[in-house]
Amino acid sequence: MTYTHDTAPTQYVEANGIRFAYRRFGKAGGVPIVFNQHYVGTMDYWDPAVTDGLAQTREVILFNNAGVSSSSGETPTSFQEMGANAVAFIRALGLAQVDVLGISIGGFIAQEIALQGGNLVRKVILVGTGHRSQDMSQSRSAEIFSGSYDPPEHLWLSVHFAPSDASQKAGLAFLERKLRRQDRDPEVSEQTIAAQGEAIGKWHVPDDNALEYLKSIGQPVLVVQGSNDVIIPTRHSFTLQQNLPNAQLIVYPDSNHGSIYQYPQTFVANATTFLDA
Repeated sequence: MTYTHDTAPTQYVEANGIRFAYRRFGKAGGVPIVFNQHYVGTMDYWDPAVTDGLAQTREVILFNNAGVSSSSGETPTSFQEMGANAVAFIRALGLAQVDVLGISIGGFIAQEIALQGGNLVRKVILVGTGHRSQDMSQSRSAEIFSGSYDPPEHLWLSVHFAPSDASQKAGLAFLERKLRRQDRDPEVSEQTIAAQGEAIGKWHVPDDNALEYLKSIGQPVLVVQGSNDVIIPTRHSFTLQQNLPNAQLIVYPDSNHGSIYQYPQTFVANATTFLDA
């Protein structure tokens, strides 16, 4: 049976004493791509236009890291620990090599997977993310996440999309697409929210040598960003591209933190070219 984003069943695998929830679908046989989610997100928060688009040419694996939603255990308070758990999850699936995608804090975790996994990771895609010890003084994340929205789902219009009419229209289309109709994940717990928040604080601690770790990520990296990311400022993606040994950068116009959800077809084409090269 051929599964899609909406129909792939939730499965479970155990590693590090954690029962990880995951979904697999797409074209098997090549190197699969493992998705790492943003702050307070679950498997249901991905855009099927992106996941099903990439699934046309490769296998897609979505999962909840430790303590997140339908996975057991507690969410750690550092991205290094989250990365170690993700590596354990990938190895528990018996995979010899994977590509890794991460958005926002999922991009922090993807960097850790690349560092800790070594040859397990072939290529990396980093979306709307940044590096250790980045300056967040221009970020509007605290203001946006503490606001009230009616309906609540419209939070993601401010997080992921620019204020222009075109971007907001794309955001409404995204919200409609991502509503998986069956076998939905529960929302994240208060423990996960607190732990992810603490991990973010640790990631941003100032360090004069913070960029040195990027030199150890030798895999080819595609950095993708919106022209005005108000959550993780766009300039940090330029810093990533300049300091990673083998990285290229794409910036989409009139877009914010979730640029790949505003331009899903373009992103799928760009990502496929990168992964197939």
